[in-house]
Amino acid sequence: MNLRDLKYLLALADHKHFGKAALASFVSQPTLSTQIKKLEDELGVSLVERAPRKVMLTPAGRDAAERARRIVAEIEQMKEAARRSQNPDAGSVRLGLFPTLGPYLLPHVIPRLRQRFPDLELLLVEEKSDLLLQQLREGKLDAALLALPVADERLHVEPLFEEPFVLAVPENHPLAKRDALSLDELSQQQLLLLEDGHCLRAQALEVCRLSGANEKSEFRATSLETLRQMVAANVGITLLPTLAVKPPVAQSPNIHLLGFSDSQPSRRIAMLWRKSSAMDEFLQQLAQVFRELPQELLEPHVGTTTH
Repeated sequence: MNLRDLKYLLALADHKHFGKAALASFVSQPTLSTQIKKLEDELGVSLVERAPRKVMLTPAGRDAAERARRIVAEIEQMKEAARRSQNPDAGSVRLGLFPTLGPYLLPHVIPRLRQRFPDLELLLVEEKSDLLLQQLREGKLDAALLALPVADERLHVEPLFEEPFVLAVPENHPLAKRDALSLDELSQQQLLLLEDGHCLRAQALEVCRLSGANEKSEFRATSLETLRQMVAANVGITLLPTLAVKPPVAQSPNIHLLGFSDSQPSRRIAMLWRKSSAMDEFLQQLAQVFRELPQELLEPHVGTTTH
């Protein structure tokens, strides 16, 4: 048994197809199939249920793949720790971000990261929060920026900042004459929300619960930019995170933003990584760069905003 064979098994577990797994592993399909069979012979169990169009792992195969994933992740961390011992600020970091944060945060942070870690290779992955958590647990990511709370005792949680929400309304909406409202004033409103799977949806639903507002259920957006366009087109109103309405996002007269005069709804952003990670010390330094955002970026913007 060798590391290469374990990686073949993981490719098969991920793709559920010999051809696709072979392509992802940069080998021929017969080579991958032969090595999987050798691994089965060595372990004395069947790892794969073979079908014409698709393969499934047996219970023993799923267990072996789970163990293999941990082994491969530990070996990769060992290599990275060795490289980093020679140059602590070099090497690569696989960092996950969710779609309603990444495009709006990175323009402010990337220049600071390049200045602080000029030799660092930052590999960014943008996915929904549930998938980021899965990849983090499996060792496919070194760290991820997520909205709290996250309940997993295996993960270290490093709080970064709190990002307020603002209410976005069309320019001809009755509320567009104001710069602020109380949370209770949302009780008669219906909000446009994202589709299931986005953490921003869960955060907005919590605001609805606290304020008594409802969801405009006949429409669910696939992205934050779609929500923004729907507000500009006078379809409805929504909550936007503060970073999503700050430059370099382009401005437009079609949307008016309101802050909250009493209880400020917000989301807490943290960087998470495995407690077992060999990169703990470096990730602490990386988190500090994200934590040092200029305060004005996290102050709610009111008035005419973005398109």
